[in-house]
Amino acid sequence: MPHPAHPPPAVPARVDVLVVGGGIIGLTAAWRASLAGLHVVVLDPDPGGGATHAAAGMLAPVSEAEHGEHALARVNLASAGLWAPFARELTQASGIDVGLTASGTLSVAYDAADAQRCRELLALQRSWGLDVHEVPLAQARERAPLLGPHVAAATWAPGEQHVDPRAVACALRAVLAADARASVVSATATSLLRDARGDVVGVRTDDGVTLRADVVVIAAGARSAALVGDVPEVAVPVRPVAGTTLRLDARAAPWFADLPVLRGTVQQRPVYLVPRTDGEVVVGATSDEGAPAHGTRAGDVFALLRDARALVPGIDELPLVDVTTRARPATPDHLPLIGPSGVPGLVLATGHHRNGVLQTPLTAATLDAVLAGTTPPEAARACDPRRLLSPTTTAPSGGPA
Repeated sequence: MPHPAHPPPAVPARVDVLVVGGGIIGLTAAWRASLAGLHVVVLDPDPGGGATHAAAGMLAPVSEAEHGEHALARVNLASAGLWAPFARELTQASGIDVGLTASGTLSVAYDAADAQRCRELLALQRSWGLDVHEVPLAQARERAPLLGPHVAAATWAPGEQHVDPRAVACALRAVLAADARASVVSATATSLLRDARGDVVGVRTDDGVTLRADVVVIAAGARSAALVGDVPEVAVPVRPVAGTTLRLDARAAPWFADLPVLRGTVQQRPVYLVPRTDGEVVVGATSDEGAPAHGTRAGDVFALLRDARALVPGIDELPLVDVTTRARPATPDHLPLIGPSGVPGLVLATGHHRNGVLQTPLTAATLDAVLAGTTPPEAARACDPRRLLSPTTTAPSGGPA
């Protein structure tokens, strides 16, 4: 006789909240639901293994500010201000230190053309009232003695921080594992369930299981658009943008831990180094439209090391211990989609692009409000998913838009 198939994970057939996606955003959504006293299930084939696993964890609302992204800068600034209480609450709940560090960010330019770009960006950031200023090169070297000989300009953003995204994911998993109302299930959601009125009432998984919920939260990163294909009245124009990060082991070189976050431009190419107190140095960041097709390209590793060592030659001596390439979810305006979708039962928490870690606390506060039926934070208004709906879009009969 053939052996029977292994049964699916033992999860309730119906829960209060079903979260599709187990990265930092999805796990945070589940945590907030459990704090609200709700039964929650997270579905993800590799919880914590997506974009969160690659992220460096820079909390850099000033350094990330770019031309044409004023609204995004305001969102990032608001969320950065929420990180300290968010980290404190998560650490107390989990017993895990998430590595929140107030280091400031030193941005450096490699040559004259990079220096011109650096000063143009500085002028923009200061016109927006952001806390950043140019520093003499001698002062830059005092802050970062390991800088190489070719530095043409430098700016300093004193209020910026960084956190360890892998530790945050671990802490979130620990909190959920300790809560009888929460489950994290290694499974892939393939489609949404809708009732006769058009409300979203659950999901189907790749192994044929149907799970029902009062609220479904889509936090599936670059996969989010595919999941809402059966809900055409909801706009989720999320595309994958691949990025690669490297992790170096500096435990034998403890002077790296004293460095601030370093962001650089080397012949118009961006690069960053994030030193952690545990001896890890994270180097990034490539940005390629599309999902990674065949792992990490050798050229991306070469380019990151080439540009990073142009700024900090001493990294040549550090062991390369980890190479990670993942797809980040980007929207057309680079703002995330956080909040009600316009279809009852469906909430979005996706499209965070390169700022998923930074925007986690604001996402948490927004979901707290959505679940409680209260008004989300003012800063989250720019992230309302319904901003991308066509004015002519209508909901199906029986369901409001």
